[in-house]
Amino acid sequence: MQLNWLDDETPTPETLSGGFPEKMVLLDLETTGGKATHHRIIEIGLLVIEQGKVLERWQSFVDPETVLPPFIQKLTGIAPSMLRGAPLFSEVAETLLTYLNDRTLVAHNARFDYGFLKNEFQRIGISYNAKPLCSVKFSRSLYPQFKRHGLDQIIKRFQLPIENRHRALDDAEMIQRFFLKSSALFSDEEIGATCASLLKNPALPPLLKASDIKKLPASAGVYYFYDANGALLYVGKSIHIRNRVMSHFSQDHSNPKDLQINNKLAHIDFEKTPSDLGAQIRESNQIKALYPLYNRRLRKTKKLYQYRCDEDRNGYQRIAIEAVELDSDSADERFGLFRSPRQASKQIEKLADHYFLCHKLLGLESSTATTSVATNQKPCFRAQLKKCFGACHGAESPENYNERVSAALKTYQLKMWPYPGPILIEERDMQEPEHVAFHVVHNWRYIAKLTLIEDLYDHGYQLADARQSIGAGMSADLTAGPNESDQRSATPSDDRFDLDIYFILVRFLVDAEKMKMNNLKVWPLTAC
Repeated sequence: MQLNWLDDETPTPETLSGGFPEKMVLLDLETTGGKATHHRIIEIGLLVIEQGKVLERWQSFVDPETVLPPFIQKLTGIAPSMLRGAPLFSEVAETLLTYLNDRTLVAHNARFDYGFLKNEFQRIGISYNAKPLCSVKFSRSLYPQFKRHGLDQIIKRFQLPIENRHRALDDAEMIQRFFLKSSALFSDEEIGATCASLLKNPALPPLLKASDIKKLPASAGVYYFYDANGALLYVGKSIHIRNRVMSHFSQDHSNPKDLQINNKLAHIDFEKTPSDLGAQIRESNQIKALYPLYNRRLRKTKKLYQYRCDEDRNGYQRIAIEAVELDSDSADERFGLFRSPRQASKQIEKLADHYFLCHKLLGLESSTATTSVATNQKPCFRAQLKKCFGACHGAESPENYNERVSAALKTYQLKMWPYPGPILIEERDMQEPEHVAFHVVHNWRYIAKLTLIEDLYDHGYQLADARQSIGAGMSADLTAGPNESDQRSATPSDDRFDLDIYFILVRFLVDAEKMKMNNLKVWPLTAC
């Protein structure tokens, strides 16, 4: 799959990851105390989420029919006067149920909020039951490197702006913003696996022993599925191995491959890595080396394709798909890396739909590139459907059309190697600092994984500054970046270049927030 290149900071998406439940209610309650069977709700705030978007926000004070303790007033800023005239819970129950029904309830420390809802509904004769998704447990699963997962810690971790902490709607908004941040940092698959593991209690495959599950760690790494004869079925990776493995058994097996794995799986093995970076690299390399039966066939691509952009005689940008030219010095005119012309063509069709680009100028519809606009006034088929603004027959100026072409290709600009030379990536587990790995990388090529820093010399490298000490709590200051003359494009020029590894390295090395979250440090190297 062709991936967008990331900017220097992780962009926050506008919608939540597709890995979250399709329909959710993000809810927070303020109460008179902490005991659901005794204390009462004083405020409800919720966000209705469908297909990743906020459809509605709703907030209501609730008359608790009891005294509001002073410490609750101080904590929430809610005064008794604000509750006078507020509806009873029985008066908002019907409205609340319309929001809750047929949607996944999400709350931070869900046991607290769910307990209060059940008891309030029970007092008015309504039985309310749900399987809530707890955003505290979600945070623990995806961010095991952090010890605390309260809402205050999450707000601080991601620097989320909030006006009224301990007010129901504001706190519910924080859950949504936390989920948005997580959507930028993790794949749909990873988020989906985490949600599935928290929402379901799956049955184990018939041939698998429960002891295999008990030994799985709640940390990053790679896992291996074997059948009863020891044949390798599948290799996967995760930042939380146990949750990801269990998610394989939570699915409905609508994919026949999933059902086949489930029926054959008899043994699970795993390798821990200090962070998500090591897990992704190890998975990619192992799939190519071991050829598991049910993995998508990853192989080292020997020939790659990209877009070449040139102006025609009328000033319009035309995009062509061509094989990568090794050591090309015209990277400014080339965009993207693809495994095949078909993959590149499929992606350009999507860009054409999104940016209203002309199929003739993109080479997707027959046209003569040298024909002048004046002698070829016939519009393309998409122009008749109002999906092309008329660049093909002179109805749109080259300037306007080319501006949209530039916008479409912006995220496909090839990344330059952002360091003066080779680097050593230090990958250290936050919870187990003694668990560390080192990765030697140069110009997007993965050279080697080391367990001992002394092994650097066996690969012909040494630390650029002999005074540096790995593990001293700081890394070299490479934030300023190298001189432009030191930068090299991503265009592959030797057998070491691996497209999958390149995508992985780009996702991490150009994203300061992802580097920090995974406790990664970079050290410059020189040849020895």
